[in-house]
Parts: sequence; structure tokens; C-alpha cells
Amino acid sequence: MPSKPTYIVLLGPPASGKGTQAARLCEELELPHIASGDLFRENFKHETELGAKAKAYIDRGALVPDDITIAMVMKRLGRPDCAQGAILDGFPRTIPQAKALDTALAEQGFRVSITPYIAVPDEVIIERVSGRRVCRTCGETYHVKYYPPQEAGLCDQDGGELYQRDDDKPETVRERLKVYWEQTSPLIDYYRKQSTLVEIDGNQPIDAVTKDLRAVFGA
Repeated sequence: MPSKPTYIVLLGPPASGKGTQAARLCEELELPHIASGDLFRENFKHETELGAKAKAYIDRGALVPDDITIAMVMKRLGRPDCAQGAILDGFPRTIPQAKALDTALAEQGFRVSITPYIAVPDEVIIERVSGRRVCRTCGETYHVKYYPPQEAGLCDQDGGELYQRDDDKPETVRERLKVYWEQTSPLIDYYRKQSTLVEIDGNQPIDAVTKDLRAVFGA
């Protein structure tokens, strides 16, 4: 009998390194990385029926209903490359979405296998994001503490001016974290009650986080 697919829900606050770690896990586990933002963009690009429905809500400033989002996710999980499972990043974001995912998987005899939660303190997130600087001309990214340019304020590549994006300003990051703790953090207890949650210390070097994640999967 073939083994059941491995469905991984990767949790963590914004800028916790989920995307980086998901990319590494994909190679280790040979599973596709399904990021919710990419999924929406793909449906918009190919003008799918679900994409058109979602865009209609977005264009009028409304939230996309969960049934549309879950339909996108389940359709993606139905592709051949997901036969052995997938790593979900950015979905679910809320308890209703998590329950909808559980129901949809259960209808096929499956369930979420494991939920790694990359935990990073808010003050560390704010430092990580607010320290980013971007070159206005070439787009090269720096960090005032972790990856500073050779000359302050100037790009090493072309001498272009480095600036701080509005999305990277401390007040914007704090607002994103506020939304995260209000809407998404309840998923931590939700998956803990299902005995799938494994907490990973995200406040350490990237390679150390990867090592801890590998240990979870025996990789």
C-alpha cells in the first residue's frame, strides 16, 4: 500500500523566515512549496474562474471568501506533483480556513501531517525588517546590521542610493504583527490540540533553523 501524502502547514509571523525554510524543505523532502500569494497570482495570470471570482472581491476592497481560497488550494493539491503531499505557506491564516482545509482533506481520507511553527520574538522581527535597505537603481537588498554596504547609504553594486521601503518601516511592521497575532496566531493552539504542532526556535542562524526542521522530519 502506498503511504499517505504528507501535508505540512508551516506557521510563523511575518519575516520569520518561512519562505526560506520552505524552499529548503522542498529540496529535502521533495515536496512542492505552495505559497498562498503565489497561488493567487497564478490564478490571476491564467485568468481562471477562481481567479476571476477572487479578483472581483479584491477589486472592491473586500476579503476573498474562504470557500474560494480553499478551492484554489485543493485544486493545486490535486496536481500530480502533490501526489506525495505539499508544504503550505501562508494558508491557512485563520481558524475557519484551517477547519475548511481539514474538512477538504478528510473527504479524501487525508489530514495535516505536521505543523512546524517558527517562533521569533516581535522585537527581533521588527529589527530584521526595519533594518532592510534597498538600492533605488538595481534593487539589491542590504541590512544595516546583518548585511551592511561597504559605504553607508550606497549600493556596493552601482553606488545607487539605499532607501527604506514603506513596508519595512517599524510602524508598518508593528501593524502587520498586530494583524498576525489577532488573526493567525490562534492556529498555534488549534494545531497544538491536534498534536501536529512542533515549535522551532527561529531566533537563531538560518542554517540552525534548517537543522532543527530537518530533525523534525528525520532528514
